[in-house]
Amino acid sequence: MRTFVMGDIHGTHKALLQCLELVNFDYSNDTLIQLGDVADGYDEVFECVEELLKIPNLIALKGNHDEWMSHFLETGFHPQAWAQGGKATAMSYLRQAGKKEVILSSRQGYTTTLNPADIPETHHSFFRKQHLYYIDDNNNCFVHGGFDRRQAFKGQTPFLYYWDRDLWNEALSWKASARGDLSAGQFHMATGFNHIFIGHTNTLYWNTDKPMHAANIFNIDTGAGHSGRLTIMNVETLQYWQSEPVSTWYDKRHR
Repeated sequence: MRTFVMGDIHGTHKALLQCLELVNFDYSNDTLIQLGDVADGYDEVFECVEELLKIPNLIALKGNHDEWMSHFLETGFHPQAWAQGGKATAMSYLRQAGKKEVILSSRQGYTTTLNPADIPETHHSFFRKQHLYYIDDNNNCFVHGGFDRRQAFKGQTPFLYYWDRDLWNEALSWKASARGDLSAGQFHMATGFNHIFIGHTNTLYWNTDKPMHAANIFNIDTGAGHSGRLTIMNVETLQYWQSEPVSTWYDKRHR
């Protein structure tokens, strides 16, 4: 029984399968903590959700893109923010519904022939039940974006958990200032947690498609929604595995 954490998937089903294969993931016994942003990016969101639903011990967190998807599922309205990758999500579900792929840009994001009723109830439930965060028995924290470490962790505005970037930026700034015993890996920011695992802010911004580590925070969004890779990490050993660059399988025009 092992526990893995996986970064932002963004509709890259082939990368998802490759990561699970690389760790010889045991669907019956292993646990997967997925850090959110399953939706948007590339056009296999339907397939990604179907694969994740096969995992009994799945802990799925909510990302900001998943929140936009949830908004559409609840209201049938395409939020303006859905322009950030929402076209690929719509294409994925229109294809599965057997409907003509009509997707037109609008001031609200996209106007499409996709309706919430076209999406399986199991998928409605998947996005509805995503967690804002998860804390394991070893006091490790898993969250899509971050949180305000100056406030009590629980009960913060939901928006912070899937949008915050200050926590990661503070960790990078503190690392750059060389405070603490960084070489020994003992440096922790004051958060009350052991390790913190995040996604949301992809490492391509720092010209790397590898996970980044600053203070006690591991950023494993390695750019699968763009031209990078999908990453899966063993929570206990911190060993990680990665897919091929997503450009191996996907054309950017499908984003």
